[in-house]
Amino acid sequence: MLKKLLFVAFLSIKVTSAFADEASLHKLVEAAYPKIAVESVVKTPYAGLYEVYMNGQIVYTDEKFSFLIAEGHLVDPKTKKDLTGDRIADLSKIDFSSLPLDQAIKVVKGNGNRKMAVFSDPDCPFCKRLEQNELTSITDVTVYTFLYPLEQLHPDSANKARAIWCAADRSKAWQDWALNNQLIKKTANCDAPIEKNIALAKKLGVTSTPTIFFIDGKRMLGAYPSAEIEKALGASLVKK
Repeated sequence: MLKKLLFVAFLSIKVTSAFADEASLHKLVEAAYPKIAVESVVKTPYAGLYEVYMNGQIVYTDEKFSFLIAEGHLVDPKTKKDLTGDRIADLSKIDFSSLPLDQAIKVVKGNGNRKMAVFSDPDCPFCKRLEQNELTSITDVTVYTFLYPLEQLHPDSANKARAIWCAADRSKAWQDWALNNQLIKKTANCDAPIEKNIALAKKLGVTSTPTIFFIDGKRMLGAYPSAEIEKALGASLVKK
């Protein structure tokens, strides 16, 4: 009984010490980078490395913050799994149910029982590639497109976004533009949620287009092949 109590006490000290190390390291990183939000610090099982999640990225250091490994990925040599990539995917998940879908253009394909959201810039070539080359082969899905113009890259994209949103049939207007490069000619004035979408993108850490979200919260950056999107759609239904 005494041995068991001693073991429990020892384990408690170790756990408390680990949390103390993580908290201390958290403060060190914050002090070094006061303008960047440090979201989490977790000790890894690898060679005394600590995982620091900050600014949407994972970096690694030791308990004394004596070095910093940036833009490097931990890979399991046996399974070949990208451990860093998996962790970023987990840490960057969102609550899909909290998305303000009334600010998005809704396109239903087939029975529409699967769901995904896409942040798209009307003048983004990769967004058009996603629509023209990948999403055209996917059915039984509802796609919610949040118009997110990156005006520093595409100065006219906000004007296009407003024209598409204010069309009598915005779903058709979006597909005409994304698939056929045909922009609606008759424009109307309306309360387009462009600024709201920009604020939402900032809140979710969306910095590039296209960015895709699935109902399990997973995000995907870029115009991924349709096979990868299908795989993510299937996985999101299982995990939901």
